[in-house]
Amino acid sequence: MTLVKKDKINGDALGTGRRKSSVARVRVRAGEGKITINRKPLNEYFVNDQDQAAITAALAAVELTDKLDVVVRVTGGGLTGQSGAVRMGLGRALVSYDESLHDALRDGGFLTRDSRMKERKKPGLRGARRGVQFSKR
Repeated sequence: MTLVKKDKINGDALGTGRRKSSVARVRVRAGEGKITINRKPLNEYFVNDQDQAAITAALAAVELTDKLDVVVRVTGGGLTGQSGAVRMGLGRALVSYDESLHDALRDGGFLTRDSRMKERKKPGLRGARRGVQFSKR
């Protein structure tokens, strides 16, 4: 059971991705392959090649790199968490765009939520697991 989300006004395919504390809202529409993140081009927002590759891999897996425009609003977390959120949101938006892409995106891992979160700080410790330094004297 896949949930197909479309914009009621202009018909854009929608997808939401999350990773750590980042949330990405992704819109996919027919176009010439422009990727815009928070009103900036992909290579200007994500300067790290690894983050750029994580996002473009979903489009490359379904061979739609130069046929779709992607518009993203992403908030929270750091750049790596945000790129993971965009990757998942783009996968979900592509399924909303065309349901026949679901199997290819599932096999590539673009629809799987990475549930790892930051571990909470515990009382009496300096961090989640790091204790206070022992002093012999």
